[in-house]
Amino acid sequence: MSATAPDRMQIMTELVKETEVSLLECKVCFEKYSQKKKHRPRNLPCGHVMCLECVFSLAHPRNFRLECPFCRRACKSSETSDCLPLLHLIEILSPATNISLASRTTTGTGNEAAVSASLGLTFNFSFGGWGTLIDPTGIAMCRGSDCVVVAHDGKKRIKLFGLSGSCIQQFGERGDAGNDIKYPLDVTVTLDGHVVVTDSGDRSVKVFDFNGIGKLVIRESFCLPWGLDTTPENDIILSDPEAGALSRLTANFKKGELKKVQKIQSHLCNPREVAVSQTSGIIAVIEHLIAKGPNYSSTRVKIFSADMKLIGQMDSFGLNLVFPSKIYATAVAFDREGHIIVADAYNQVVLCLGKPEEFPVLRPIITQGLSYPVALTYTASNALIVLDSGDHSVKVYTAS
Repeated sequence: MSATAPDRMQIMTELVKETEVSLLECKVCFEKYSQKKKHRPRNLPCGHVMCLECVFSLAHPRNFRLECPFCRRACKSSETSDCLPLLHLIEILSPATNISLASRTTTGTGNEAAVSASLGLTFNFSFGGWGTLIDPTGIAMCRGSDCVVVAHDGKKRIKLFGLSGSCIQQFGERGDAGNDIKYPLDVTVTLDGHVVVTDSGDRSVKVFDFNGIGKLVIRESFCLPWGLDTTPENDIILSDPEAGALSRLTANFKKGELKKVQKIQSHLCNPREVAVSQTSGIIAVIEHLIAKGPNYSSTRVKIFSADMKLIGQMDSFGLNLVFPSKIYATAVAFDREGHIIVADAYNQVVLCLGKPEEFPVLRPIITQGLSYPVALTYTASNALIVLDSGDHSVKVYTAS
């Protein structure tokens, strides 16, 4: 006898509950996994999964090694990584999954709006969401058209949005052709409207026009091109963590002609994210230092003048002296006034470090409403745009 509709609904409910019990709880502490830092699911090198808190609890306090409680394979806590399939499943099963982010043009919850407003920013709206964006990695503004360009892991690697959140263009499929993009890491837009992407899949830098037509591919000059930004002179500053260097790329983007690739700074420690002030040409770069403990690796923010003289630097330990928890910088940008803005994915905050001449003067500007911020950019009107990989969205904050 076939089941009735209420019976089928009850069966589905029970299946969902069983899924949550069997997949979505840590088998060490039996706490439910979540997207929050404490109970985020972490992959061990052996393939087993446990929550972050259990990884820290099982790690030796001196050498930070632990044994998998299921197969006894040894590893270091720094060798664990986020379990993305479980994080995606948590998002799919959450009650708010079916709500489109593009339709959330609210001014934020009362608490979030109050916190941001008191610090000079007000949450305006967000767009994107799972499906529209998948594990986004880079964001940039085209100041000539007020277009937001996002690099992500979807079928079309590059998406262009209007500031209303509507998608107006997309291009760059995964493949081996010249115009294809395998694994984009970062993106910037030149002053003459060309999209420049770092592709870790073939370790190249690729230039496209706004129609997605490939103009230039540069492969020979880099070990692993990562972060990039445009200078006021329309050059590209690019980081290379494997080479430990920053380079300046000069090209005629319209004609697709490479003029010069010049290494402008070397002996850096795993430099990734980079930003250039559009008013002064000052360069900020985030170095990712080697892990020395069970917590996340340390980072260091370095500030260079336009002629590459070191202005200042501050690592996680130094910032920890003026901030209540360890800061792990995952993105950097300059606002219109030249303030250095960094995102901290693990504390889920955005911080202002002051202007280069007063660096670092730490001031939180966004303390709620973020999940895993990985990139920052500013509009011509000085609105802050945050790329949040945790919920696959773009969030817009305006000055209050």
